[in-house]
Order: sequence, then C-alpha cells, then structure tokens
Amino acid sequence: MRVAVQSAPFDLGAEAARFAAAVPGAGAVVTFTGLVRDNGGALAAMEIEHYPGMTETAISAMVDEAARRWALVDALVIHRFGRLAAGEAIMMVATAATHRAAAFDAAEFLMDYLKSRAPFWKKEIGASGTEWVAARDADEAALKRW
Repeated sequence: MRVAVQSAPFDLGAEAARFAAAVPGAGAVVTFTGLVRDNGGALAAMEIEHYPGMTETAISAMVDEAARRWALVDALVIHRFGRLAAGEAIMMVATAATHRAAAFDAAEFLMDYLKSRAPFWKKEIGASGTEWVAARDADEAALKRW
C-alpha cells in the first residue's frame, strides 16, 4: 500500500502500469484519476494546502480501512498539492483485488473519503477572484453508503 502526497505531476500511465505489474494474484485493477475542473472556463487554477505528516497519516488510515474491508491485494493513492491549472491531474486512486467488485468498491470508498475527509484545503482562483472550496452536501451524502 502506498500513499504519496506531492506537488509534482505524475504520469498516470506509468503509475498504473507499475501498480498493475506489482500485484501478482490480483484478478482486477481499478484506477481513477481526478482532474481540476475548469468550471466552464472560469477557473484559472486551484491552490491546495495541507499539513505534511497529518495528511499522509489520514490517507494511510483510509487505505488501511479499504484494505481490511475488501481484502485488497494492494492500493495506491497519489494526491497533489500546490498550484494546479485547470485540467491537471489532482489525484489518482488504484486498487487491486482478487475480484472486480472488491476493487471497484474499494476505489469508490477511497475516492469518497478523499473528497470529504482528507485534510486538504482548496482555493479556486478565477477571473473574479479567489474562493475557498466549501464542503458539499453531495460529498457528505456519498459517505453514508459506506
């Protein structure tokens, strides 16, 4: 299980290939990559802040929970911080399990928890100024299924 919180961009193809090559015995690998939404062209960039150490610990706990619940062979979470332009990859989740349902469910669980519980603070920057991203009711509601 690997968690990386980094400012540098990552190569989705290389990360996915490396992950899939290292999971013998897995019957399924699921990957998801989140991009910075451009909000119809209104967003110039997003700035993401975090507390080093605390963020990795919180995400690692989420990954450990997913591994226990779905008997994962392996999992990977990469999440970026700093200034990201619209369209850039912000995060990646990869899960490997013996069966596809477990890999999909674990990936969705991790994505929902990353969206709502990972200690990141996001500020959107556009032509009309800057605004901190507030918690969304839909994101909180998504957690209830887990």
